[in-house]
Amino acid sequence: MGREYVIKKRDGGPSKSGIDYRAELNEQQYAAVSSDPGASLVIAGAGSGKTRTLTYRVAYLLDQGVEARNILLLTFTNKASKEMTERVKELIPGDISDLWGGTFHSIGNRILRRHADELGFDRSFSILDRDDQKALIKPIIKRAAVDVKNKRFPKPDLLLSIFSLVLNTQESLEDILYHRYDYLMEWETEIEKIYKGYIKKKLETNSMDFDDLLVLLLKLLKENEDIRGLYQKKFRYVLVDEYQDTNMVQCEIVDLLVGKSRNLMVVGDDAQSIYSWRGADMENILKFHARYPEAVTYKIETNYRSQPEILELSNAAIAANTEQIQKKLMASRKGGEMVPALLALSDPRAQADFVAQRVQEVIDEGVEEEEIAVLYRAHYQSMEIQMEFTSRMIPFQITSGLRFFEQAHVKDVSSYIRFVVNRRDEVSFKRMVLMLPGVGDASADKLWRGWLASDAARSEKLPVSFSDVLLDLKVPAKAKSHWDQMCYTLDELVLLDGDDGVKFAAPADMIYSILEGVYEEYMKNAFDNYENRKQDIGQLQNYATQYVDVMEFLAQLSLMSNIDGDPSKRKQEEQKGVTLSSIHQAKGLEWKVVFLIWLADGMFPNGKILEAEDNKMLEEERRLFYVALTRAKDQLYLSYPMMNPRSYSGEVFQNPSRFLDDFPADLVDEWKISGW
Repeated sequence: MGREYVIKKRDGGPSKSGIDYRAELNEQQYAAVSSDPGASLVIAGAGSGKTRTLTYRVAYLLDQGVEARNILLLTFTNKASKEMTERVKELIPGDISDLWGGTFHSIGNRILRRHADELGFDRSFSILDRDDQKALIKPIIKRAAVDVKNKRFPKPDLLLSIFSLVLNTQESLEDILYHRYDYLMEWETEIEKIYKGYIKKKLETNSMDFDDLLVLLLKLLKENEDIRGLYQKKFRYVLVDEYQDTNMVQCEIVDLLVGKSRNLMVVGDDAQSIYSWRGADMENILKFHARYPEAVTYKIETNYRSQPEILELSNAAIAANTEQIQKKLMASRKGGEMVPALLALSDPRAQADFVAQRVQEVIDEGVEEEEIAVLYRAHYQSMEIQMEFTSRMIPFQITSGLRFFEQAHVKDVSSYIRFVVNRRDEVSFKRMVLMLPGVGDASADKLWRGWLASDAARSEKLPVSFSDVLLDLKVPAKAKSHWDQMCYTLDELVLLDGDDGVKFAAPADMIYSILEGVYEEYMKNAFDNYENRKQDIGQLQNYATQYVDVMEFLAQLSLMSNIDGDPSKRKQEEQKGVTLSSIHQAKGLEWKVVFLIWLADGMFPNGKILEAEDNKMLEEERRLFYVALTRAKDQLYLSYPMMNPRSYSGEVFQNPSRFLDDFPADLVDEWKISGW
């Protein structure tokens, strides 16, 4: 039997911090920070000091003599990793550069750089960004010789999103298509062929994408016992931030790195699990004790962010969920500033008018613009707010996406209208035809020159039928059926009147024809967030009902797109202003004043989820509602429009969000609105 030899710790490591942990932390935080080795689940409610708890735990371990190199701290964002590392440096006077801290992806890259040869890669492998991925997959699609004579094949972006879900959820490609992209099931064989070709090509080119940094790390740890043992011995303590957001791959990686030591602390809040659509699995936190039966649970329930009235409302709202770890946040602040306000407005324009007016009043009362946010379920719900803020010159920044009229799909649809109105609009014509399969820059230029040579393009009178002229032009074979449909759709945008000559259709009718005729099919196969973009077009259609004259409508679109000047310059200026954000983007942030808008059934909760009658997804929508409520520090306004204009069915009455029934009526102050 070999002799055992112990290497003694040498001096020179991190010195004692001198922190009085009992004085610096509240009772619940201290219990978690000073917990004994072993598995522990820390449920840290919104605004309860989660980051503080994690960083003090790292400092506590170092004070107990654990070496920095034996600690692994996993986060979800580079920002969180940097913030926590900086805080630990402030707490600990010694050198902690050996501490392994970073995102799952960065830690995956670090380990794979050492052992890539075990998986058939060189250690100098490239990491592909989205543009690189598309460049790699396009030749694979071409070689697959997909028959797209009658229907469009999914664009590379959409295929890559599907492949990412397959990897991160560990579900089969068939299941992903069936449950999330059922309209692509007819392409299943072709998509699977391309998927296998893509995986093979990455290996041939010694390249990994971001998903591989996780999936291949998991493969390495599962299949190589020696390497797994090496890192299990190295990482004596593993800490994981935002554990409710882990997917199956990340969960397995953590379990394999922890190994027999069981020294694992995961921190999270099941009530803020809102990312199932990108693969996160809340079961990881709900069933943590199934994998670690000995784990101790610590609840941190003192909220330092919100006033009591907001917190009481938040607690009541989330209580309706059945799948949750029970807890109740308690406010450390004194109340009395205001009870959350509930407002029923006549329509979306009235809602925007109220928000803009109240925002201006709050600013006049001394609240800085950066301390105010308008939150919503989906990006398209911000359109009226953007317009009203612009007209009132209220500065704002958008974190949920581009400004409404700058979005690609909005510009795509408007290109059809612009071309019909101005037959010499080369930019709009080419934007339109470049959406066709098999049409590139050279083909688009050739088609433009063909159109320009026609009498219809040069005449002062509109052609009786666009298709009479355009159908004579030669297009690539795979574009033929789509080209024909595009031509017939252009015809629908013009009305013929025998007495007064040619008239254009109403703008809202034009948008309907474009969407139904050509653009909906294009969106389905081009974008992974097709439903959201379709809602955007619906919102554009609603906006267009205000206009009879198409010229006036197009002029307004141009003004709204360009009123703030060059978007690239504006980015530098958007460091200040009221924040407009989707709730998903707002998670982890906070503001003194929050407006939560469009609280109507079908808008929030999402209509698709209500139609599906999926209680699991409805509970996630309620968690999203809870996240929105807990962003507010001082003032909270909840609003919904009672009527929603729709161009083909008139105004539609909207029911208040069912989430508003989840709490007692006396927890909100119902404001009576006049002036509309």
